[in-house]
Amino acid sequence: MVDADDVRRIALSLPETVEKEAWNMPTFRVAGKMFVTVPDDQTSFAVRCPKHDRAELISAEPRKFWVPPHEASSAWVRVRLGALEGSAELYDILVDSWKQAAPERLVENFSPESR
Repeated sequence: MVDADDVRRIALSLPETVEKEAWNMPTFRVAGKMFVTVPDDQTSFAVRCPKHDRAELISAEPRKFWVPPHEASSAWVRVRLGALEGSAELYDILVDSWKQAAPERLVENFSPESR
């Protein structure tokens, strides 16, 4: 099972990612843009997700994805760590969020790690 340490390890493995505490929780940023947060209870994490994709994602896998009421207007979705199928799925979710925040030059030169 994956945990918050896996989120940190994978996020920091992505090009030019830095960790910065905000709102009393770790956040991960690329080029100053946040792409993942790990709330205090460390049972979930939040990633960027276009609003038009979010409803479909949540509908397809409600045990895995959700949006707290206070984040309903944002372009973010929460992911339950315990519902993930493993580190490969975690990696894919984090890379997708990273690509939404990263500058084009980084995305163009990005080569996913082999698993």
